[in-house]
Amino acid sequence: MSEPRRARSTEAFFGRRSGKPLRAMQRSIRDELLPLLKLDLYQPAPIDLRSLFTAEVETVRMEIGFGGGEHLLHEAARCPKSGFIGIEPFINSMAKLVVELHENPLQNIRLYDDDATQVLDWLPAASLDGIDLFYPDPWPKKKHFKRRFVSQKNLDRFARVLKPGSIFRFASDIDTYVNWTLQHCRAHTEFEWQAETSADWHTPYQAWPGTRYEQKAHREGRVGAYLTFIRL
Repeated sequence: MSEPRRARSTEAFFGRRSGKPLRAMQRSIRDELLPLLKLDLYQPAPIDLRSLFTAEVETVRMEIGFGGGEHLLHEAARCPKSGFIGIEPFINSMAKLVVELHENPLQNIRLYDDDATQVLDWLPAASLDGIDLFYPDPWPKKKHFKRRFVSQKNLDRFARVLKPGSIFRFASDIDTYVNWTLQHCRAHTEFEWQAETSADWHTPYQAWPGTRYEQKAHREGRVGAYLTFIRL
């Protein structure tokens, strides 16, 4: 049985929603577990986001478009005192992550399976301790640039929900998107690029586990850039 057709958000920055049909086990686990972990945007966001998690956490971070979930799962296990909101609209990727959580439960992860801007607009001001956007769809054709997630409007959203002094991290292997992100963030009054030498953006982040998209880029001869911006 094929997946039901999902309604597209008016501000979707992603492409297709699904790949191969899910296996029966994947679908069963997803249907059972995802509703328990998914953010309910029909309810007001809690003033203190730490209350979203069953684990006792001290900080809350967000990863937009977690893909295969390698980094999200690694960080959640490495940093048990941090809560993580993982957002991924691709059905197969979300199912893969939920199956991993079924086999190896973590109490400091909450999920959302649609447009990240919906969550950003739902969150209280100054409520996040960090936002990660790693290897997003670069939308390389000029006519599609408006679909790149990094934009002045979304940086305004980031600035609203990030606490002063927290960070926005961006990684990509596409030079034009790296330059695009640098230009947009440097033009935004609320963000400052944290780099002094080329090593600062050529070196992966601390305890970086790598991702399957990064591995694909390396196989194809592309090198990633790792940018860090502080919310002023």
